[in-house]
Amino acid sequence: MDLGLAGRRAIVTGGSKGLGQAIAAELLAEGARVAICSRHAAELDATAGELRASGGTVVALPCDVTDPDQVAEFFDAAASALGADGGIDILVNNAGGARPGRFESLTDADWQEDFEVKVLSQIRCTRAALPRLRQSTAPRVININAVYARYPDPAFLASSVNRASCLSLAKALSIELGQEGILVNSVNIGFVTTPQWHNIHRRRAPDTPAEQFFAGLAAQEVPLGRFGRPDEVAGIVAFLAGDRASYITGASIDVAGGMGKYL
Repeated sequence: MDLGLAGRRAIVTGGSKGLGQAIAAELLAEGARVAICSRHAAELDATAGELRASGGTVVALPCDVTDPDQVAEFFDAAASALGADGGIDILVNNAGGARPGRFESLTDADWQEDFEVKVLSQIRCTRAALPRLRQSTAPRVININAVYARYPDPAFLASSVNRASCLSLAKALSIELGQEGILVNSVNIGFVTTPQWHNIHRRRAPDTPAEQFFAGLAAQEVPLGRFGRPDEVAGIVAFLAGDRASYITGASIDVAGGMGKYL
């Protein structure tokens, strides 16, 4: 299936590893030009090298999406590097991180940091992208969210609350920007094998083999009985970015192996 992404200009935040790297690779494979960012310059350079090895245009620039000035500078530089007119076609808001913790263990600083990296990062990046998306004939915003947005887990309380805000943000933006033809959708992940989950494994059960730890979690929560792979999420992101998804906006699509006990 030709998704019509050849030559399109895409920005993927949190693109140095895990899901962001997989999304960038998928878009590149479809012929898009891709800019990625991350706070960690060394990881970013290594990932950019891997992505460029498969061909295509990759722009890699450091950016902390919780810093408004860095966000503005990144979007200026990335858009200019992707094309002379400074426009972009696709924004994938992927930056974020799992923050385990129940209510009484979470401090004000924990709540603030989680809100900054999840909700405010999507607000800031979409705001910076908007004038550039308006130059596109097929503008897309795809927000990586989580099933916890509709299926709260007390063990991930801050994530559950803030991901619900992200879901509302995407829906509200899809309504506001729909008249301009800018499509905004959410992709909600469940348990996907990423560096974040490996960090959780090390904190929660360092003496338990990783495969056993992940299998135990999946058995409790996931009807398919396993963790997902980053490429399984990247595929739906590429579809939503492409021409075959031109009548989909305001959607909330789970890629979670059936996880989430809701209609």
